[in-house]
Amino acid sequence: MPSIDDLDTPAILIDVGRAEANIARAQAHADRHGLKLRPHIKTHKLPYWAKKQVAAGAVGITCQKIGEAEVMADAGLADIFLPYNILGKAKLERLKALHRRVTLSVTSDSMATLDGLAATFTDPGHRLPVLVECDTGAGRCGVQSTSEAIALAKEIDKARGIVFGGLMTYPAAGRAGEAEAWLADARQALAASGLACERISSGGTPDMWRSGEDSVVTEYRPGTYIYLDRYQVAKGVGSLDDCALTVLSTVVSHPTPTRAILDAGSKALSSDTLGLADFGELLGVLGARVTGLSEEHGNVTLSGDARLRIGERVRVVPDHACVVSNLFDEVHLIDGEKVLETLPVAARGRMG
Repeated sequence: MPSIDDLDTPAILIDVGRAEANIARAQAHADRHGLKLRPHIKTHKLPYWAKKQVAAGAVGITCQKIGEAEVMADAGLADIFLPYNILGKAKLERLKALHRRVTLSVTSDSMATLDGLAATFTDPGHRLPVLVECDTGAGRCGVQSTSEAIALAKEIDKARGIVFGGLMTYPAAGRAGEAEAWLADARQALAASGLACERISSGGTPDMWRSGEDSVVTEYRPGTYIYLDRYQVAKGVGSLDDCALTVLSTVVSHPTPTRAILDAGSKALSSDTLGLADFGELLGVLGARVTGLSEEHGNVTLSGDARLRIGERVRVVPDHACVVSNLFDEVHLIDGEKVLETLPVAARGRMG
C-alpha cells in the first residue's frame, strides 16, 4: 500500500477516519433534533462521499449547479436539491432531462426565473417542486419580504407542471435567530393564505449546531462539516484534529530564519480567507502560518520555536476547504500515513 511519502506535491489528503466521524456526528445531531440532513456536495464534489452521507441517513444531497447534479445522478444519487436560479433555454432543457432521472427540487426568487420553469415543466403528472428562496439577512439571492414570498408561492401554485415546495434560505453566519423569525413569519403568512409549507430548508455548517427541536427549519444543508477547515475551527465547530482535508506541500526555499516558501500557492490553497488573517497553518508546526500567496508560492511566517528545512514535506490546513477541492483533479484518501485510494474530483469545474 502506497504511503503519502510516495505522493508528488502539492496534493490533497483526506483523512477518511476524520471525514467519517464528521459525517456521523452531524447525522446524529440532525436525528436528535428531528432535522432532515441534505448535505451540500460543494465541499467534496465526490460521489464517493455523497453516497457515504446518504448511507449514514441523509435524505438526499444538495448541488449548486446542474453540472454537479448531472455528475451525481450519473453516479446513482437519486434525490437532488438544486437551490439556484436556473435561467436560459439550454439550462432549462438540461434540468428537464435531470428531472426525468432523479427526484429533483429547485428554487426561485423571481417571476423571471419562475416563468422559465413554468414554461419548461408542463406535465401535471410529474411536477417539479419549486421552493421560494428567501433573503433572511445574508444579502445574496432571495425575496426580500414575507409578502413577496407569498406572492411567488401563489404563482407557483397556479402553474401546471410545478408545485410549491416550501421555503429555502442561506442565512447570514451567526444570525440564525433572525432567519428563524423571518421563516416563522413567512410560514404563518402562507398558512393564512391557504398554502401549506411542509419543507423549510436552511444551510451553513456553523449554525447547524445551534439548531434545536423548536426550530421552524425542517431540513439542513451543511457542506463543510464533512472536512472542516480553519474557518469552521474559528467558529467553534471543531478543532484542527477534526479537519479531514489538508494540502501536502514541500518546502522549496528558506530565504530567512523566519520565512519559508512552499510549492502550494493560490492555485493550491486559494486566496479565499473568509475573513481570517492568513491563508492556512501547518499541522504539527506550532507558530507556522501561511501569510502570503502568489500563484505557485506559499509564504510561511515562522514564529517562536517553529523550524522548517528545505525539502521537508508539510500538511497545510486551508481556510476554506470547499474552494481547495475545486483546485485539484484528484484527492488521496488516507489512513495515517497510508494512501488507501486516489479518486478523481468528479464534479470539479462543473460551474454551469
